[in-house]
Amino acid sequence: MSHAVVLVSGGAAVTPFTTPDHAAGSGLAAGNTMTALRSHLLDQGRTVFTAPARLGVGEVHEDTGWQGFADVPLVLPAEMTVNSAGDIDAAGAALARFVAYLVQEHGVDDLDLVVHSMGGLFSRAALRHGLDEGAALPVRRLVTLGTPWTGSLLGDFHAGDLTLADAQDDPATLALFHATDAYAEENSQGAAEEVTARYLAGIDGWNSRQAGVLADIPVTLVAGTYFHAAEQPPTLWPHDGLVQRASALAVDVPADVLASHHDVELADVHSIFIADQFDLPWEKGLTWDPAVFEVVDAALAG
Repeated sequence: MSHAVVLVSGGAAVTPFTTPDHAAGSGLAAGNTMTALRSHLLDQGRTVFTAPARLGVGEVHEDTGWQGFADVPLVLPAEMTVNSAGDIDAAGAALARFVAYLVQEHGVDDLDLVVHSMGGLFSRAALRHGLDEGAALPVRRLVTLGTPWTGSLLGDFHAGDLTLADAQDDPATLALFHATDAYAEENSQGAAEEVTARYLAGIDGWNSRQAGVLADIPVTLVAGTYFHAAEQPPTLWPHDGLVQRASALAVDVPADVLASHHDVELADVHSIFIADQFDLPWEKGLTWDPAVFEVVDAALAG
């Protein structure tokens, strides 16, 4: 039996398809989200694959943006590549096809999903897609790092459900509000509207349609809490620069959607993008922090 760890990046990510033996030949080998975590897991002797992702439908050959990559030796077709700026369910369907490819072409019998940000939503959508198609994905565990289970700063501010007043005059949070709102206007192909409390939460929200998907899958939730200038409202504070603690820890998500889970909080920011913006070391980013690696190791060993 062949077991693997599959890494899934989040919203607006550009990530190459990697195997234990192949990755981007120049730049960051697995993209700016997953390179450090992939390297750590490989050093632990694990079989690791990274799901390909890009902004828009298509294939992943390179990332010409900040801390990008090139010389990708293995390129998968668009139907197996996550559109990281688009519809959650469409991204999940692509991810489900990617997992099926790993099963068929790489002999993977079961796998653990370790996911960042919206990668947690894409993964749950993939699990739902598999069940709806009568082909359940062979997932043993799920570890989410800064996943917006019930909304995000970007989405909720863009929707008007978080306001400048909620920032309590915190300069960092005000800067993040303005930056993420502008980014959403420029780049989102649907993701900004869906990564909101309005879309995800509530009786008829997207989460409610995922009931039962995680019934037999142990889940570990990791939240970054670096920004904590105020206490109110709890729908904002504390946060990691993009996702609120309450959202990352799935507070108020119904038990039929997420029954049992292990929660971890660390004083991290969401990504190395945000770390760089605030002159922090990259190790303060959720997917680059050795303390997070320890949490992931423990979850995968459980």
